[in-house]
Amino acid sequence: MTLLGPAAPPAHADVPDRIVKTARLRRILAGHPEADALVLTSAESLAWYLDGARVTVPIGGAPVLALELDRAAETIHCLSNEAERMVAEELPEGLQVEAVPWSTDLLAGRAGTSILSEQQIAGELRAARASLLPQELAHYRTLCADLAALATDVLGQAAPHALEREIAAAAAGGIVAMGGEPLVVLVAGESRRHHRHPLPTDALVGGEATLVLCARRRGMIANLTRRIRFRRPTADIAGSEQRILEVEAEILRATRVGRTFVQVFDDIASAYPAHGFAADEWTRHHQGGPTGYLGRDPKLTPTTSGSFVENQAFAWNPTAPGVKVEDTALLTDAGIDVLTVDPRWPTEPVGGIPRPVTLAP
Repeated sequence: MTLLGPAAPPAHADVPDRIVKTARLRRILAGHPEADALVLTSAESLAWYLDGARVTVPIGGAPVLALELDRAAETIHCLSNEAERMVAEELPEGLQVEAVPWSTDLLAGRAGTSILSEQQIAGELRAARASLLPQELAHYRTLCADLAALATDVLGQAAPHALEREIAAAAAGGIVAMGGEPLVVLVAGESRRHHRHPLPTDALVGGEATLVLCARRRGMIANLTRRIRFRRPTADIAGSEQRILEVEAEILRATRVGRTFVQVFDDIASAYPAHGFAADEWTRHHQGGPTGYLGRDPKLTPTTSGSFVENQAFAWNPTAPGVKVEDTALLTDAGIDVLTVDPRWPTEPVGGIPRPVTLAP
């Protein structure tokens, strides 16, 4: 396994991403001759197709527009109270936009048209999003680097007397300041290190702090976990932190182009007992999976269908009591390219790849 720099661009690097994406959608539609058109209605699919447009108002809310694509044209159906702003600030140029009264359904009036919904083609849309294109990958690299730098800044300013909520506020504010949306902000001080999803509280940091961030910008989501410690760890804690990195190294070795999700998940499950954790440790928390326009796209289970493809982003998060490691990375034919990297954060080579260790100021 090797750590790579930016992957070489594919042959269509000079073609705008959305032209390639349109072709991918039309191939899906061609496979369903019974349908006249397909529609995109989810935030992830719309942001993917519309070059990272912000398609919701509340974070996690319903999109304010839908895309209808038939065999010859494409139309954006947008709520009338949002259309002017979306055209001026969010949507790519050259799209046909139809304003729909805010009091009606976005696809009202489509009676008589045989439309493929996202639910009918969910797996095909996920596959269409999987292999990142040059322009979206350039944006993604910048987002991942910015988030990694923010995590370093926030934890670098933390102190034992800080509250978990204070660290969370600094992180969330930093994400907004860099033009993003904070989707997940978790903080665990020393007293709450055992929680797998530590929503921040008024607890003091004490001897250590763990920060988990998922941030969205231009529709794409970066994910990472970092930890700082203010006192020497016990031998048990230090040993567990090293062993979880060895578990992750096994998972990274298993993540290769062409391997099925089931094959990789089997390797994940067997990595825990191979490095001294309980055989059922994988059952106590999700393990991660492909990422990009969803935090996990999809979150892998022992039965998830699909295979890894070239230029697919992923984020594993192996975890055991009190320990976790997580970064966003890119899969290429040649190896793993970790994207959430800040050169200021200390690392050590594990399985041939520099991995983040606990920061000790």
